[in-house]
Amino acid sequence: MTAFPLSAIVGQEQLVEALLINAVAPDVGGVLVRGERGTAKSTAVRALAPLLPPVSAAAGHPFAFGPGESAPDGPIPAGTAVEERPARLVELPLGATLDRLVGALNLERALAGEHAFEPGLLARAHRGILYVDEVNLLPDHLVDALLDAAASGVARVERDAVSIEHDARFLLVGTMNAEEGELRPQLLDRFGLGVEVRGPSDPAVRAEIVRRQLAFERDQAAFVGRYEADEHALAERIALARERLEHVRLSERELMRIAGACARLGVDGVRGDIVSARAACALAALEGTDEVEEQHVRRAAELALAHRLRRDPLEREHNAEDSLQRALDDDEPPTDPPNGPGPRPPSHRADRSGTRAEQPGERAPTRADNAPACERLDAPAPARLPIEALQPPDTGRGPHGRRARTRGRDAGAIDSRPADADAADIAVVATLRARLTGADAGQMREHVRAGREGVLLCMVVDASGSMGARRRLARVKGALLGLLRDAYARRDRVAVISFRDGGANLLVAPGAPLELAAEAVRALPTGGRTPLAAGLEAAVLLLRREAMREPDRRAVAVVLTDGRVADPAGEVGAAAARLGRAAAAVHVIDTEDGPVRVGVAAALAESAGGALHALRRAA
Repeated sequence: MTAFPLSAIVGQEQLVEALLINAVAPDVGGVLVRGERGTAKSTAVRALAPLLPPVSAAAGHPFAFGPGESAPDGPIPAGTAVEERPARLVELPLGATLDRLVGALNLERALAGEHAFEPGLLARAHRGILYVDEVNLLPDHLVDALLDAAASGVARVERDAVSIEHDARFLLVGTMNAEEGELRPQLLDRFGLGVEVRGPSDPAVRAEIVRRQLAFERDQAAFVGRYEADEHALAERIALARERLEHVRLSERELMRIAGACARLGVDGVRGDIVSARAACALAALEGTDEVEEQHVRRAAELALAHRLRRDPLEREHNAEDSLQRALDDDEPPTDPPNGPGPRPPSHRADRSGTRAEQPGERAPTRADNAPACERLDAPAPARLPIEALQPPDTGRGPHGRRARTRGRDAGAIDSRPADADAADIAVVATLRARLTGADAGQMREHVRAGREGVLLCMVVDASGSMGARRRLARVKGALLGLLRDAYARRDRVAVISFRDGGANLLVAPGAPLELAAEAVRALPTGGRTPLAAGLEAAVLLLRREAMREPDRRAVAVVLTDGRVADPAGEVGAAAARLGRAAAAVHVIDTEDGPVRVGVAAALAESAGGALHALRRAA
């Protein structure tokens, strides 16, 4: 497949620069590319490989292991003849197994009675690029293996009677769409550089992107030929920069600029400092200078530190770039890091929902702008949901996530056992190994799988007038925002249904970006009567529809209400029973307080076959 030339990419200069830094200084540690779809993330990564200098590998060896290195089939002797070959780009598919990544028993040779190892993608990527698209959706057991290899430079395989260790040094490049969930912090920190890519806002730039893409699709050979000289010059620039890199000097002033910025920003550990210094030296080498300048440090630090700053996933806008550049001013006095220890002054920034955070001693606003007088709009107040209200029962078979245990086909294979007659998940390698060691020829083995799954959390929120009393909805909002942050980290899908006055409304559809969900929660007003049955019925319809779309994903319904509703016809109890059948678990959060209690929430939980909890104040 012909790669789109890197020099022909327009509108993504920072992404190209991050890739070039890693091409010059692989010890920077790779790059994580975050951004929306259609922003040339994959195109740019695939375009880098042809520009990398060739590697010297043992002649005739299937992978790029050179003399003195440890290969899957044993050490390469020091005097082995070598040959130059292009650096390899290896892609890790989203559905890859652990065997595919680290290697496993060679099935073809095992069938012939020979015990041999089949190397995995880590061996193929040695001294090249390992590219992981949708890296944030990678199962945890693959992330663990990837982290171990990236940190140590060694791949280790201890499974299915295979004990292998070989070198595995590669440039790790990952792309992701943050709307689909965040990375584990350990893997996020492993990437040296991070780039946030967006579609260009300039119509002229967008038009040029379209023009070049159409030309490439029309005649790939002609298009690539048009940029051949530019690609050759870029490859030469990388090669010269690699030679110059060891002579580049980082002055004490610029080193202190980096260290001071990391200290001011509260960057964990010193990996960010080290990566910033290495990237600044690589930028200087790329520009043909032997001295790191301030502008090199500022560009490098933006790439090396932005993804290491603490960030609230529910905030749509983030001023990390401005904060970072201010921190790099070497005459700025140290300050508390964002979100760091010590009290934070009250924020007077206007909330995007149309209200602002309540200040100490200030009464909450009683109605939204242009809203009827009966409505009340309270800012969120500290509160939290009990953790047991977020867990489905037992284990499931749902998609990858971090909420609950799963044993489905998508979970990682951790062992094998004798298979039942109707088993569908046969462990082929384990079966062959067992037969090689004398097991009955008719005995099959099946996988034992374990992992974590994501669920659908359906929040049904009472926004009636009685919820405005004693600021009940304010506490519910605070609890919901905490839940959204937790759901983001655990890769759950979230739906929010509110009911008040005229009926039920779907505030947040499953799969919607959680920062939009947070805005909807903050902007939710109270007022009117309590159509509790309508809210429950809306949840039933939503869960049934989602079950048809994703039958393996379990749903947890969480109903938050003060239960102040008359139900002479028993509509609430009937709707609750239907909700109990539609969801894997139902949890009712009773927000009722005060001396007079109706007790409807307890009856609702009983009808749904669920659990009853009290809304807790934040510690």
